[in-house]
Amino acid sequence: MEASILCLNGGSSSLKFAVYRMAGAAEERTLAGAVEAIGTPTGRAWLRAGDRVIVDKSGAFADHMKAAQAMFAALREMGVEKPAAAGHRVVHGGPMFTQPQRIDGKLVRELKALVPFAPLHLPSQIALIEAISEQYPDLPQVACFDTAFHNRMPEVARRFALPRELWEQGIKRYGFHGLSYEYIVDKLGKEIGRRAIIAHLGNGASMAALKDGAPADTSMGLTPTGGFMMGTRTGDLDPGVLLHLINKGYSASQLEALLNHQSGLLGVSGQTSEMKPLLDKRGTDAAAAMAVEMFCYQARKFVGAFAAALGGLDTLVFTGGIGERAAEVRAEICSGLEFLGIVIDERANRANAEVISAGPRCVVRVVATDEDLMIARHTRQAVVPA
Repeated sequence: MEASILCLNGGSSSLKFAVYRMAGAAEERTLAGAVEAIGTPTGRAWLRAGDRVIVDKSGAFADHMKAAQAMFAALREMGVEKPAAAGHRVVHGGPMFTQPQRIDGKLVRELKALVPFAPLHLPSQIALIEAISEQYPDLPQVACFDTAFHNRMPEVARRFALPRELWEQGIKRYGFHGLSYEYIVDKLGKEIGRRAIIAHLGNGASMAALKDGAPADTSMGLTPTGGFMMGTRTGDLDPGVLLHLINKGYSASQLEALLNHQSGLLGVSGQTSEMKPLLDKRGTDAAAAMAVEMFCYQARKFVGAFAAALGGLDTLVFTGGIGERAAEVRAEICSGLEFLGIVIDERANRANAEVISAGPRCVVRVVATDEDLMIARHTRQAVVPA
C-alpha cells in the first residue's frame, strides 16, 4: 500500500520537513523544505524537489502555527493536499518512551511533563505537534524519540555516580541522535561488525559504541549538552566549573546560555560555530586552529575510550554534516589511533569515499545518515496498514 509520509523536525526557530513516498519496499524522498527564522521579521520558507528549488518565499512567521501553515501551503503548490500521516523527531522521551508512539492528547500532556529534561527542544516540538493537529485534526501523528535507540544500553553505562534516588527519578544517561544511529545500523547490517563506533559529527555531535549492532555506550547524557565539544555546546564539563560560576552570581538562564549557545567551537574560536570557515582559517588564525584541534582531540579521546569499553574495534563510521564532508577532521581524529588498527587512505578520505581505511584490522566508513527516512519508516509502521 502506497503512503505519503510527512517527516518533521521542529527547532526553537525552525521547521525542517520532508515528504516520503512509501510503497512496499520502495522508499523515495520526493520533497524537502524548511521554514527558517520563526519569530523574526526575516523568515524564509523553501521547498525543493531533489536539487531543484520550487518554492522560496521570504516573510514573517510568528510561531510554529504560522510555520506549519506556510509548510502546508508550499506542499499544496506541489499537489500534496494531505499526507497519510506525520512523523515527528522528538528529542527526549524521558524514562517512559522507548519506542515510537502514536500521538494523542494523553501523549502530548506527558511530553509537556518531560520539558525539564529538554527545555531547549521539547517546547517547540510540542508546539509543532499542536499546530499540525489544529491544521488537520484527524491526521495521524507519530512521535519518534531520539533517545529510544539507547534504551538497551547496560545499566553500568547509563548510570551517573549519583545517589540511587536520583536514578529512580530518571536522572541517567539517555543519549541522543538515536534516529541517525538506527539508520546507520540498519543500512550497514552485518557490515557494522561486532565492535563498532559511530561518530555523528555536526553542529551537535555525539558518538555511540555498539556490540553486535546493539548500543553499549554513548557520549551524550541526560541532555544533548554532554559528551565532546560541539558547535556551541561545551560537552562534558567539570561540575566544579558550574559551582564556581554559580558562586560568582550566574543564574540558571545564564548558565544555560553559556553551556548551550556560547561555547564549543564558537566559544573557543570567538568567531563561528561552523567547522568549514574554521578549517579555512586555521593556517593563519590561532583561535580557529585551537577550536578545530580541540574538537578533534576530544573526539579522538572518545574513540579510544569506547574502543576500550568494547574490547577492541572493528568498524568506525563517520556521519553527520562534518563527519560526511570534512576530510581534514576525519583524518585528524584518526591520527594517533593506529594502535587500534586505524589507517586512513588519504586519497579515499579526500574523495569522501564510502570506505576510507587502508588497513585490514579496522574498517573506517563514511555513511550519509537519513533521520527523516527512519521517521517515515516508524510512522508508516505505526499508522498505515500493511
